[in-house]
Amino acid sequence: MSVPQHLEFFVDPSRCIGCRACVEACTECDTHRGEPMIHLEYIDRGASVQTVPVVCMHCEQPTCAEVCPADAIKRTGDGVVQSARKPRCIACGNCVVACPFGVPELYIDRAIMMKCDMCYDRTSVGKKPMCATVCPSQALYFGTREQISALRPQSMPTNTFRFGDQVIRTRVNVMVPRRPAAPAQIDVTAAMDERPPSRAVRLPVVGDDPDPFAEVEV
Repeated sequence: MSVPQHLEFFVDPSRCIGCRACVEACTECDTHRGEPMIHLEYIDRGASVQTVPVVCMHCEQPTCAEVCPADAIKRTGDGVVQSARKPRCIACGNCVVACPFGVPELYIDRAIMMKCDMCYDRTSVGKKPMCATVCPSQALYFGTREQISALRPQSMPTNTFRFGDQVIRTRVNVMVPRRPAAPAQIDVTAAMDERPPSRAVRLPVVGDDPDPFAEVEV
């Protein structure tokens, strides 16, 4: 069994509403029942409530596997990077440190690394991952490129990320705004220092102001 090549995983951070439905659904996966393998992270918790779901990106050349001294992490022929194999994993934590996306988790009590494997027991037979079946805003989507293009005409998928001089290609796609000069890759390290542009929002102001819809800059 293998994941059909025409079916892909798409993550649209702008649509995440922080409901945690994906996290709860992930705990029901038969391969790691009770433990969620998806992370729900805050973009900038001090300034915003915006959240983003973090799944394994399933890199073409997975760094986690490259640094594993026990050869416990395998990438299948269909491009899915599996969790560490228990008989081989020595719980050294190299993969946790090496992953540029911060995905692997080390469970000390069981001496094993576990991470999202794209619900391989489901996707390898053509079913959707558990998280994508319950996401109410479709921030997580599993389907074809034709389907996502029809659903998100103003966005486009990308699976190429740059960390300094290192370029990483993944099986999982991230949706970005479709612009005339949309970048072919996401420069992750450069984006870390970006700040959203300020904008004027028309809000009703209670008080003596004669203009009840004064513009407030946020």
